[in-house]
Amino acid sequence: MGDFAFIIHPIEPEDVFRKLRFMHRWPPQLVEKILRALPPHKISDITGVASTYGETSGYFIGCPLTSGQMVNLPQEIVISKIIRAGRLAEKLGAKIVGLGAMTSIIGDAGITVAENLGIAVTTGNSFTVATALEGAKMAARLMNTDLNRAEVLIVGATGSIGSVCARVMARDIRFMTLLARDKKKLDRLAARILKDSGLAVKVSSDVRNCVSRADIIIAITGSAEAVIDVADLKPGAVVCDVLRPRDISRRASQLRDDALIIEGGVLEVPGNVNFGFNFGFPDSISYPCMAETMILSLEKRFDSFSLGRELSVAQIDEISRLAAKHGFKLTGLRSFERVITPEQIAAVRKKAGRRQPAF
Repeated sequence: MGDFAFIIHPIEPEDVFRKLRFMHRWPPQLVEKILRALPPHKISDITGVASTYGETSGYFIGCPLTSGQMVNLPQEIVISKIIRAGRLAEKLGAKIVGLGAMTSIIGDAGITVAENLGIAVTTGNSFTVATALEGAKMAARLMNTDLNRAEVLIVGATGSIGSVCARVMARDIRFMTLLARDKKKLDRLAARILKDSGLAVKVSSDVRNCVSRADIIIAITGSAEAVIDVADLKPGAVVCDVLRPRDISRRASQLRDDALIIEGGVLEVPGNVNFGFNFGFPDSISYPCMAETMILSLEKRFDSFSLGRELSVAQIDEISRLAAKHGFKLTGLRSFERVITPEQIAAVRKKAGRRQPAF
């Protein structure tokens, strides 16, 4: 019996074909119609997650709705199906369930789901943000960008997650600009960062000017409309697009082969893990939101760690500490649900006219 479960869903109708290959010739509209009628189901057992301090096992639970359906269907239908997936996890014996992809942001970001279950729920957002920031720094180093000289831009800085990102990043860099519309909130955040870390940051609401000067951009707007125009990026820039919906679409990213656009990092899971399901990553490699659920399970910490749209620096620090304790390692970068290869990074670096880093 597993201690944890993680709810996943197909991003596009095509993702269904990994499990149900006979559908690959069916029209997407028909596939989505069938998905809407299907109940949540167990996809696989997850075994072999083990650290020096313990071991755990769990399940992947399928919530049969695509990302498009989760956005476009009535919210009560979507949340009801997520709750049913959570109840299946509970029935299987899980003590904590993680919400993957769109299931973590629909409605009130897990609060209603948690209220309707008898087990802990986490969105994984704390570790997602933590690894996004570490991933951005890793990406900058791979692009041969000197962090001591880099201009870092936080887009959407005054939001709950944006302000946390700014406060955490301020510990490790020397030049930062906070970008948002509300000047008073920007000034308050800048004052807090100065007090906490001693870093004097700039504030602005001029998107185009700030984007064109930035070496590293942390985008946390979660806006339905694109905020960043990729045409404004400087060659060699690193953009970390933290939240869904994405600030930069896949199509837009393809217009700039001289900038590195990432969603964050990927983690190596300790032990001899077997996910029992191919979700597009190499063996033993996990999304941060999945990893948060596993970390809490290893720690026997069966409480709702990340819920709703509020995060704190303390949460980021705590989950990062627990990840290090149990041996979860940032091992690479991801973009549009795929791991970025060294060859892809080298190609971007070459287009941007950057030398290979010395390490």
